[in-house]
Amino acid sequence: MKALKAYAPASIGNVSLGFDVLGAALAPVDGSKLGDEVEIQAADTFSLEVTGPFAHKLPGDVSSNIVTKCYHFFCEEMQKAGRAASPVALTLHKNLPIGSGLGSSASSIVAAFTALNAYFDNPFDKDTLLTMMGELEGQISGSVHYDNVAPCYLGGMTLMTGAHSPVTLSLPLNDDWYYAICYSGISVSTAAARDILPKQVDMATALTFGRQLGVFVHALHAKDFALAASVMNDVIAEPYRKSLLPGFDEARAFSEKVGALAFGISGSGPTVFAVCSSKAQAEEVSAYLSKHYVQNEDGFSHVCQIPKAGTQVAVQ
Repeated sequence: MKALKAYAPASIGNVSLGFDVLGAALAPVDGSKLGDEVEIQAADTFSLEVTGPFAHKLPGDVSSNIVTKCYHFFCEEMQKAGRAASPVALTLHKNLPIGSGLGSSASSIVAAFTALNAYFDNPFDKDTLLTMMGELEGQISGSVHYDNVAPCYLGGMTLMTGAHSPVTLSLPLNDDWYYAICYSGISVSTAAARDILPKQVDMATALTFGRQLGVFVHALHAKDFALAASVMNDVIAEPYRKSLLPGFDEARAFSEKVGALAFGISGSGPTVFAVCSSKAQAEEVSAYLSKHYVQNEDGFSHVCQIPKAGTQVAVQ
């Protein structure tokens, strides 16, 4: 059996207007990696090593690491399918900050499942793997949702169907859009960010949400990208979650001042993103965010686009 490495990119959950049903993968335009990696090779007994710039933020007990849980879950599903799984040695390169709103847990989960599936000769199809990924993600966030795992795994911008198959649909991309993304350096737990939301929304908000999402999907297919950008407004989560994000209103105001097409919270935050019509505009917003939105040495900013490809597997 070959040693493999799977790289799973960061992602934007919700993309402002699609709470829990819309997501997009991220790729820095300078070629730097923004995502977790999992290496896999044969071993006599299972083991997990954790390295990388954010490894120290994870629990020291690897048995509680989500990648360990992915391995055991994968073995259970293999047994149900009448197939055997052997012990492996895994290494998680934790490159994404925890509680960042960049799909950190999803990236680890997707990289782990993709590496395991490739190592054992691809016993599970994409929808089956996505269902497994969503279930493990739900163990962390408190509910099963695919707005990070789907784009992280498949790439592009994805719309969740709510069905077992297909789990997600790919939406058309605008190759001229750039995304200035900035992680402030603080941590916001997904569970806490969900708890701050109201349990119900009023009729007017529900209608606005549905209208915006419908118009957005239509506009992308029609290549009317100005119309698509005009409805990228979060009426569900942002009014409540922005209170958790120091400097959010000022960052939005600057982005609007320089002509950004849209501005919002990536997933549960604290990462924010601005949709820009040019690379130069995205670089201007990114520079502002680096100076004014970053709170500590863990923070960073990148100019990204949405990659067409998701998780990549390479033979070691």
